[in-house]
Amino acid sequence: MTKALIFDCDGVLADTERDGHRPAFNQTFREFGFPIEWSEAEYGVKLQIAGGKERMASDLTPEYLRGRGLPDDEESRTDLLARMHKRKTAIYTEMVAAGKLPTRPGIRRIITAAQDAGWALAVCSTSAEPSVRAILDQAIGPERAARFDLVLAGDVVPHKKPAPDIYLLAIERLGIGPEGTLVIEDSRNGLLAAAGAGLRSVMTVNGYTEVEDNREAILVVSSLGDPDGERTRVIVNRGPAQPGDHITLADLERCMAAPVGAGRPTA
Repeated sequence: MTKALIFDCDGVLADTERDGHRPAFNQTFREFGFPIEWSEAEYGVKLQIAGGKERMASDLTPEYLRGRGLPDDEESRTDLLARMHKRKTAIYTEMVAAGKLPTRPGIRRIITAAQDAGWALAVCSTSAEPSVRAILDQAIGPERAARFDLVLAGDVVPHKKPAPDIYLLAIERLGIGPEGTLVIEDSRNGLLAAAGAGLRSVMTVNGYTEVEDNREAILVVSSLGDPDGERTRVIVNRGPAQPGDHITLADLERCMAAPVGAGRPTA
């Protein structure tokens, strides 16, 4: 049976939120003349909103635009948000290309091992596709990135995480059932999306998500770790894997052996 790993992007492939997306949003606000600047703490709250345009829209409300003498009708606001998000994506991809956002420990190693073992690989993210592909190229190199079976990003589905839509679409396109698929996520919204699609998840936390409820995850770790680098700290283990200082492909395969209901919330 072919197996599949599906990765979220931000916070999973690279540590992107605090020093990547946040300053890119803030620069965009400045360039468009809005006196909005999200602090690290404020951005942590914004992360509960899936999607960049949606985050900006939470501040750029019709009332806010009207108060600044700007058109507040739906068409004008939608156009403004689209233009701002396009500019924000350009700023962010420039940061990625400059090597300013570090790849998370273990990502290159695990992807290499999975591809060499013949596993299918995918990325499912609410970020814009150019941003996702830039991170993927930076994290594992263009050659390995080009071998990914599927990249789903941005507005590819009508409902973003925590809705399960993007993961349902992924397993449909990959043609691999939930029993052979494992999701690597970093946030509560991502775990809920995966669980809603009937998929098992491993959670690699970051500074923004380490305090979030993780009950849907089979395994929760500080990072995937590397033998010659950062060590993995196991936070919660609800499955049969018994990882050491770093997560191996065998550990992830063992997580697939957990019952589908393991780690999911009870009524």
